[in-house]
Amino acid sequence: MLRQIQRYFEFEKHQTSFRQETLAGVTTFMTMSYIIVVNPKVLEAAGIPLGASMVATILTAVFGTLLMGIYARRPFAIAPYMGENAFIAYTVVVTLGYSWQAALAAIFIGGALFVLLTIFRLRQWLVEAVPEGLRYSFSVGIGLFMTFIGLNATGVVTMGVPGAPVRIGDVTSAPVLLSVVGFLLIAVLMIRKVPGAILIGMLVTTFLAFVFGIAEPPSAWVSSPPSLAPTFLQLDLASVWDWGFFAVVLTVFIMAFVDTMGTLIGVSSRAGLLDEHGNLPAVEKPMFADALATTFAGLVGTTTAGAYIESASGIEAGGRTGFTAVVVALLFASALFFTPFLTAVPVQAYGPVLVVVGFLMLSPITKIKLDDFTELFPALSVVILMSFTFNIGVGITAGFVLYPLFKLAAGRVNEVRSGLWVLAGLSLLFYVFYPYH
Repeated sequence: MLRQIQRYFEFEKHQTSFRQETLAGVTTFMTMSYIIVVNPKVLEAAGIPLGASMVATILTAVFGTLLMGIYARRPFAIAPYMGENAFIAYTVVVTLGYSWQAALAAIFIGGALFVLLTIFRLRQWLVEAVPEGLRYSFSVGIGLFMTFIGLNATGVVTMGVPGAPVRIGDVTSAPVLLSVVGFLLIAVLMIRKVPGAILIGMLVTTFLAFVFGIAEPPSAWVSSPPSLAPTFLQLDLASVWDWGFFAVVLTVFIMAFVDTMGTLIGVSSRAGLLDEHGNLPAVEKPMFADALATTFAGLVGTTTAGAYIESASGIEAGGRTGFTAVVVALLFASALFFTPFLTAVPVQAYGPVLVVVGFLMLSPITKIKLDDFTELFPALSVVILMSFTFNIGVGITAGFVLYPLFKLAAGRVNEVRSGLWVLAGLSLLFYVFYPYH
């Protein structure tokens, strides 16, 4: 049996072993397991029931990661994306006023479109049409957006008054101080390169919150998983026929395929899985895995899923085959029985994680060609508009419209790929159908 597993995952070809792949899987899980807590907490702002949302998050990670490991045979883990969850909670539901059931319908439709585009190999054509500068700006913009959400959730930054819409919170209060301590702890652990720094920081901060009475400890630590019924198949497909909802579906669609392609190429490069031309062989398999995972996510009650950049940590630990992903999936499945503790994690513990992850997403700004105005203006428009309009979709679509416009103005239209013109046209429709009121 073990020999068959080794042959299926091509251990000999990749010069790996069960011990090496298992260690890599544990490492990847440790670095990304914060999503089990953070994703449901973010989606709770949209009114999605916390327990069911946590189960949906875990099941999506298990389904997608097993698919990635067994079908695509890649060492990448799949889970609901950070950034997309913030878009659903704070833009689609809180700002635009759609129900979370309608948001799930958008996720499902986006996933179904991914499946079709992947089958017909159109998804890669569209992704490759997005210039590098815009791809980097999406990460930076979402990072700044998430950082603001984290600072606001922890009370470090609070709402101000007209003319000065934000201000510093009461940093002398115990909850805010604990949030600051949580951030510092995670940052120091990461500086010291401690594996699972984010998870350790969350656990320690949660324990301190219980000890000092800032949060209530759980009545039990282990139990059967909560019911999935409150979110399972709760899609409001009738909302699709609202013209204003087109903007939501378009944004979900764009965010997901850009994130996935960037992550796949990035972690594959780290693992040495790219060919001599910088392409990922049989790329349609991992893309198909994340497309199905997103479709599954909408059905069970969570947001867009895809390959996680944290998979790079497991790759650094030696993960080279799909068996690494299988280990990650099994560890996610075991978390189903610790939901009483996980749902008790307070904002003082997960808020700093939003800030830290946001910080990490800012680093690609150094890769944007800031000395080229045709690259600078579209890229920074994406970053600024995402944060200042509190809407990720506005930023992304603005970039798709402005990039070809400025290239045209500079007489460099030959730098714009045909697929980007398609995205620019769809983005203009975004502004036509956007529900401004």
